[in-house]
Order: sequence, then C-alpha cells, then structure tokens
Amino acid sequence: MFIGIPAEIKTDENRVALPPGGVRQLIRHGHKVYVQTGAGAGSGFTDEEYSLAGATIVHTAEETWRRAGMILKVKEPQPAEYAYLRDDLIVFTYLHLAAAEGLTKALLDSGVVGLAYETVEDPQGRLPLLEPMSEVAGRMAAQIVAHYLERHNGGRGILMGGVPGVQPAHIVILGGGAVGTNAAKVALGMGARVTLLDINLDRLRYLEDVMPGNLTTIYSNAGNIATAITTADAVIGGVLITGARAPKLITRDMLSTMPRASVIVDVAVDQGGCVETTRPTTHSDPTYFEQGVLHYGVANMPGAVPRTSSLALSNATLRHILRVADKGLHEALHSDPGLMKGLNTLHGHLTHPAVAETFSLRYTAPDEALRLIPA
Repeated sequence: MFIGIPAEIKTDENRVALPPGGVRQLIRHGHKVYVQTGAGAGSGFTDEEYSLAGATIVHTAEETWRRAGMILKVKEPQPAEYAYLRDDLIVFTYLHLAAAEGLTKALLDSGVVGLAYETVEDPQGRLPLLEPMSEVAGRMAAQIVAHYLERHNGGRGILMGGVPGVQPAHIVILGGGAVGTNAAKVALGMGARVTLLDINLDRLRYLEDVMPGNLTTIYSNAGNIATAITTADAVIGGVLITGARAPKLITRDMLSTMPRASVIVDVAVDQGGCVETTRPTTHSDPTYFEQGVLHYGVANMPGAVPRTSSLALSNATLRHILRVADKGLHEALHSDPGLMKGLNTLHGHLTHPAVAETFSLRYTAPDEALRLIPA
C-alpha cells in the first residue's frame, strides 16, 4: 500500500502520525511511505531520519495526499485539506466528528474512508488509540491547573499542595476514565485535595483503592456536581461518550457558584466540551474568562509535548495501521470487530451511530456499508 504522512496544519499542532521507527516497520512489511518534508520537525524527527528509515520525502501536502492510498494524520482534516479527500483514499486519524458537522459533510461528500482513532475498541470495550493521548492530556491538565492558579496567570493565587497550616487547592475532576485518572494522579502527587466524580461505582471503588493522597470519590449526578464546584479552585473535565458529543455537566448558570478566578480545564473540548461555556482555543491563545472563571479549552493539548505524544500515539496505532495496510480495508475490518468500530465514513455512508444521531443523518451499519462496496 502507498501510505502518506503529511505535515499537520492545525494551529499549534506539532505531533506527527508516525515517527521514523514506525515508518521503518511499514517499509519492512513491503509498503511505500511518503512523508511530507518537515512533517516530523515539531516532534524532533528530521527528514534525514525518515529517509534513513526508507521513506520517500515529498515537498508538498498536495503530492503527499495524491500519491497515498492511506493517509495517516494526528488531527482531523482541516478545511484547507478538504480538497485532497477522495473516494479511493483511507484517512486514519482522530476525527471527533460529533463536534464537527462541516468535517462530517466534507467526508461524506468526498466519499473518503474515514477511520477514527478515537472509536476503535479492544475486546474489553476500551479505546486503545485514544488512551495514550488521554493519558497525556490528563497529566497535562493537572500541570495546567497549577500554572493558571497562580495569580499572575489569572487564577486565585493558590498553591496546589498548600503549606503547613494552609489548605491545598481543591481540584474537582469530572470522569474517572483515562483523563480523570491521570489528572488525579498528578494533582494528588502535587499535594492537592481531589474530588473525583463518575457514574461507575466499580470504577470509583477501584480508584479509592489505588490512588494515593487526599482523594474523595462521589457518584456523578447534577446535584453532586453542583455542590462540588462551589468550593473548587479548579475543575478538570474528562468525560467521554464514545463517538458522541460530551454531555454538558456544568451549565453557564452554575459558573456563578464557583469561586472567582477559579479555573476550568475542559479536556472534553474535542467532543464539544462538558462545560456549556467551553469553546476551542489554541496553545497560542489558550484561555478566556466567562463570569469570572478562567477557561482553558485547547483542543489539542498533547500537541504541547509532541515528541512524547507522537511516540505514545504510534505505540498504540502502528499495529492497526499495519493490519489495514497488510490485509486491505475489507479483510482488516472483517477480521477485527474493534477496528470495524473505527469506521466512521465509507464512500458517502455515515457508519457511526452517535455521529448520525448528533446531526440527524442517515446511519448505515459498517458491515452493511462494506457489502455495498466491492472488495
């Protein structure tokens, strides 16, 4: 298969879909890999390293997309890339379609095959290609909270761990999945007082058993969230419904109950955010205030630590990429039910139910859509 790795063009995005080591594996399996010049520069990987791994370096995005039968990306295609989409092309990346109606329409209109990292599942129902970036974002979230709680950065002037005789920061975390768990781990390690809310009681029991430090777990419902945020110095939103928009757990009206200059870091922003007042921001302009509460809504948080993130992502994605490249799309999907769940669009068919429901579009089951398309 001919595989293309273009440079990412989303604002402040420095990750790359595969480092040179991953490219070397594809070459060993007999595939041809085209890497756009400079694609790995933000993550510290040079064109020379990709050439030594066996890749062909091409000079433009247009050429990279045109030569490829499968494009590997980190972030969803941007409007400037829509013209490159076509019906004989596979795009394997984070898509987050439930928060992107325009992108959904572009994928459907082009007929491109859209495989979404964030909806691929393993046999246990986990999201193995989303998890590494959730781990990075969760750990970053606690660091970001510590930064913005400082007065000169807009916060309340509170030290995460406090000092003897002075209480530590109170951090409320919504969601006990990969984001919430990693955020709690770092916040607790910094000495903060953490309240974590989730709807899964077994998960809460587990976290109480394994987490060190000053952790309180509470069942997540509207009343408990409303109570918890009244004393929160910061809230970290880590709620995920696979493939769907995040539920709005904190409404605009609730902001008035939070301490002034408290901080919200909404990691769920890629899926629309779990705070009503969240809107996407960038690393260059990451924060804004709503009703006296500082909001951080960067939609590609792991892009701030691109080398770590690119390596962690490829550790998870490479075997799935190889499956598609080695077996071809039809056999790869039919042989792996979890990979089949990553199929979001196929030749004009919308194949993820949550996205179809979000935009009131016709849903076609993935196996049905595949039957309509010659192998």
